[in-house]
Amino acid sequence: MAANPYTPTLLPSSFSSKRHNQTTKFFTNFKQTTKYYSKNKSIITCAALQSSHLLHFPTNEEHQQSHWNLFQRLASTALDVFENVLFSNETKSPLPKTSDPRVQISGNFAPVPEQSVKHNLTVTGSIPKCINGVYVRNGANPLFEPTAGHHLFDGDGMVHAVTINGNSVSYSCKLTETERLVQERALGRPIFPKAIGELHGHSGVARLALFYARSLMGLVDHSKGMGVANAGLVYFNNRLLAMSEDDLPYEIKITSNNDLETVGRYDFSEQLDSTMIAHPKLDPVTGEMFALSYDVVKKPYLKYFKFDKYGNKSKDVEIPLDVPTMMHDFAITENFVVIPDQQVVFKLQEMVKGGSPVIYDTNKMSRFGILAKNAEASDDMIWVDSRETFCFHLWNAWEEPETNEVVVIGSCMTPPDSIFNECDENLESVLSEIRVNLKTRKSTKRAILKKADQVNLEAGMVNRDKLGRKTRFAYLAIAEPWPKVSGFAKVDLDTGVVKKFFYGDTKYGGEPFFLPSGPNSEREDNGYILAFVHDEKTWKSEFQIINAMTMKMEASVKLPSRVPYGFHGTFISSKDLAHQAQ
Repeated sequence: MAANPYTPTLLPSSFSSKRHNQTTKFFTNFKQTTKYYSKNKSIITCAALQSSHLLHFPTNEEHQQSHWNLFQRLASTALDVFENVLFSNETKSPLPKTSDPRVQISGNFAPVPEQSVKHNLTVTGSIPKCINGVYVRNGANPLFEPTAGHHLFDGDGMVHAVTINGNSVSYSCKLTETERLVQERALGRPIFPKAIGELHGHSGVARLALFYARSLMGLVDHSKGMGVANAGLVYFNNRLLAMSEDDLPYEIKITSNNDLETVGRYDFSEQLDSTMIAHPKLDPVTGEMFALSYDVVKKPYLKYFKFDKYGNKSKDVEIPLDVPTMMHDFAITENFVVIPDQQVVFKLQEMVKGGSPVIYDTNKMSRFGILAKNAEASDDMIWVDSRETFCFHLWNAWEEPETNEVVVIGSCMTPPDSIFNECDENLESVLSEIRVNLKTRKSTKRAILKKADQVNLEAGMVNRDKLGRKTRFAYLAIAEPWPKVSGFAKVDLDTGVVKKFFYGDTKYGGEPFFLPSGPNSEREDNGYILAFVHDEKTWKSEFQIINAMTMKMEASVKLPSRVPYGFHGTFISSKDLAHQAQ
């Protein structure tokens, strides 16, 4: 088995109590990497990991802020001492798998250094002529070694880009320069609270209190945003936007050299003053973009808004909810938005009781809200109950007027909170069809795959040129062995017939991205699947292109560095990229 040069220094049973001196940052270029490895040759392995391949964060001393006044420096020292004392016992207890960094960022989930653009990569096979542009994919890539709890979703955002021009291919990856990352890099340590890995129980309350005390002293500034921009990517109104649901989007520029640069936090010319979820929807016919914003502290807990194709925002539509709901995704049809109000909710008061603020509320009824796309208020919203339904992602939805139904396609996950809270049950993600009757206000739900064909399907898409309209096919990751992705499935949503493509014995990937071969194709499945794939035996990564009609590989590209398993991506054609905002 090939050796991985990036191996973490996390101790096998606990984290060091001398965290501030051991806080570390991984390399931003290979020059730093070479310099470090010439000095440090020790590697500490950990038996509790999914894989022996882990990242090594080089030592970096905490920075002193030259612009701080004497009072701020004293306050910083006092708060650091208080923090060390407060959390000295925290590292002595084992962490649950959902917040143990030795599990969450082990193997190929571990972060990588930034990679400046590399051109003329080796291509095996032939790249279809219709694929001309840039495929970009987002993911979590923590800049600093975790000092306490860490969930995969907590990592700093990193965008990976593959630029294709004929058989000429280049690759680069860069961290998104969020306000959070910029401040932590200047401080030389992680200091912003991690929403999932750290904010639970009494220690979570204490961490929040410490953070806001530092903010009050002017040591950090949370007013500029606390998000990591690590989940979604969308190209809208000539801008590439990186998103996580806890902040505004960040604009990313594709340079003339096919590299990546962060432009900055993007508020749509001062039109957006709230967070925006990481899965906005682009209507392929009108060019509009639809989005939600949710708040976990104050009402309104949920807002809906849209942008016309020129980027002009509508007014917010407040949607009344009794409790803040975890709203990761939603769907659109030709005339409606489909909003899931499900059983995973936020109850911050649970932290005071010593628990997690992300709760699976078994007493709550899951439901779908159907609202007109052009609604200016939520008065006419139709709510329809859908018992025991939790879809982390919704793949598509459409209207069937002859039966007064909205059809929703999603992967129903059980236990609903298993991503966030450790549980004994095995996670199951079932591709489902939910029919919401707007007249009777009742719903039905069925599994699309036959029981004998059932596999965990999570992360994927339909033909984006058909979004909001009836689609026959969905392309979804085969999330087995969970949470790894061994391949993808092409599912016929009408018949339930499934065709599978596996990456290889020791190869795993992530979200399959379907790229239509052209706008005028008679066949919905005329296109290609794009995917990053990593070989855990050779420790090499590649970019694969698979024909969606034949389910055969057309081409693969050898990548110059490892690509961790990540989240969601998009494709920007060369034609669209020519109009990128300057």
